[in-house]
Amino acid sequence: MSKTAKNKATAGGATRLVSHLARALRERARLTQTELGRRIGYTGSAISAMETCAQPPSDEMLVMLEQEIGCGLGVFELARECVRLEKFPLHFQDFAVLERQALMLCMFETHVINGLFQTAAYARAMIEGGFPVLSDERVEELVAGRMARAALFEREPVALIELILDESALHRAVGSRSIMRDQCRHLAELAQRRNVTVQVLPLDCGLTGEHAGARGGMTLIETPKHDRLAYMEMQDESLTISDRTKVTLYSQRYARIRAQALGPRESLGLIERLAGEQQ
Repeated sequence: MSKTAKNKATAGGATRLVSHLARALRERARLTQTELGRRIGYTGSAISAMETCAQPPSDEMLVMLEQEIGCGLGVFELARECVRLEKFPLHFQDFAVLERQALMLCMFETHVINGLFQTAAYARAMIEGGFPVLSDERVEELVAGRMARAALFEREPVALIELILDESALHRAVGSRSIMRDQCRHLAELAQRRNVTVQVLPLDCGLTGEHAGARGGMTLIETPKHDRLAYMEMQDESLTISDRTKVTLYSQRYARIRAQALGPRESLGLIERLAGEQQ
């Protein structure tokens, strides 16, 4: 199956709705695909690909469609979030909604830098090096989606974000030394935001006979309705837990992990030192 045929067959509901509305509103405006493309900075072929679901619309295209044929309805503006969501892996889409709306996120990451804190270069190296092998277009789509998540750092109302990172993730080279240097610097910059706390769980924490993080990573979420959830991923599968008893258990385990981690200042010093070593 060709890439175009695969895109048409797997297009999500938001992408299909946008394609239908774009065609209907374009025809209502009595514009050809070439004419519409010329007005918003795209080729007629790009408009055709969008209208047939051969290629999902980019965020930039949706902005221009809203301005040119949106008729003040705001449909393309509303579709931006939905279309963007469909570009995430299927197992991550429900969590992406929770993350965007969260009042508080508490994360423990074991193997790699948490996606919310990644640079584009680090994310690209991670995704390109993964399996199954993805097309260049899909890689860039996933990188763009991951980078868009960083809007949470600037969101109003402010979200409180905590990350406990196993020290091994800081030593595991991804992409190149320069990518790791920039990633550590980016992590250090985020750690100094007033709504962000970053702590490192040291490699030698088990020497004391305690290692509460041995069972793997987790994310704890507080929703706008003050519900508390737990989220976990493994091998492209995900699990969101709402059972209060289980969420309490994971919250208590997270608290033990945090107690065994370096303090925020000491963690920042370690991250900055490792960034300086990546020359």
